[in-house]
Amino acid sequence: MNRIVIAGAGTFGTSVAERLAWNKDNEIVLHTIEREVEKDITENHRNSKYFPTRYINQGIKASGDYAVFEDADVVLLVIPSKAIVSFSQEIRNHAKKNPLVINLAKGMSDDGAFITEKIPFDRTASMKGPSFAIETLNGFPTSFTFGGKKEDYHYFRDKVLPGTGFSLDYSSDVRAVELMSILKNMYAIAIGLVSGRYNSPNVDFLVYTKAVNEMRGLLRIFDCDEETIFRYCGIGDLGLTSLNDLSRNRTFGMLIGKGFSYDERGGATVIEGKRTIRLIGEFTRKEGKAEDFPLVQALYRLIYEDSSLNDYIMEVLK
Repeated sequence: MNRIVIAGAGTFGTSVAERLAWNKDNEIVLHTIEREVEKDITENHRNSKYFPTRYINQGIKASGDYAVFEDADVVLLVIPSKAIVSFSQEIRNHAKKNPLVINLAKGMSDDGAFITEKIPFDRTASMKGPSFAIETLNGFPTSFTFGGKKEDYHYFRDKVLPGTGFSLDYSSDVRAVELMSILKNMYAIAIGLVSGRYNSPNVDFLVYTKAVNEMRGLLRIFDCDEETIFRYCGIGDLGLTSLNDLSRNRTFGMLIGKGFSYDERGGATVIEGKRTIRLIGEFTRKEGKAEDFPLVQALYRLIYEDSSLNDYIMEVLK
């Protein structure tokens, strides 16, 4: 049996658990800090907080105890990116094996570093791709890019994924896979802004094309494999996130494009791309590359320097 512990029992963690449970060789445990979620999964085989109308596989277990990491073969990190470094340091104190630790979260650590470089395990990987949680839960074919060591890729593909409906492509450049997942949220906001203003496929794909070129340029600056842009984690995930209204980041941009103020939008929804705008905007300025990334800079001025929406539109549609 493959003992797989999924850290995070939110929408995506639950969806991935459901799919991996389709493989009878997988033993699935959802680790959650939410006691009501743990109880609901254990007693009712449901996660009513995130999927109120659905049952999940009865083989999925839930626990809030860090002891579940002691004998894990695979750990999937599906918690907010800002919490991963401290969380992985905690589970390192409990893990007795040398598990494969795969980051599914999309974002950078608080100091702007790549998350996988901060995870204190020997076997780390990144897995990112076009994968909305509800479609994953519903069993639709779903794809990811696996970034990591080739032997870990083969193990995960050949032992963990059979029968799940998940498919993978591969990159040995973990940093490139991480970077694609970070950037796509930012550019989804950029495209959402013009979608809100124009509701025009012509304009959407005009900005989409510019976004792809800037993402490739950022791969170059970070000394990453530029070909990663053509993987599932690249144009695949960018297309899903920037052109579909299920995306929080696209919706955030669309609301601003329609004239709503982002300062007035409250609630617990996490807009990952907003933080990325600040990190990448400041990074490109520091590197003297601001002029090479007009979308990034237009976003930064709009969100953080009180530039107007009209100024943003004029800049990105040049």
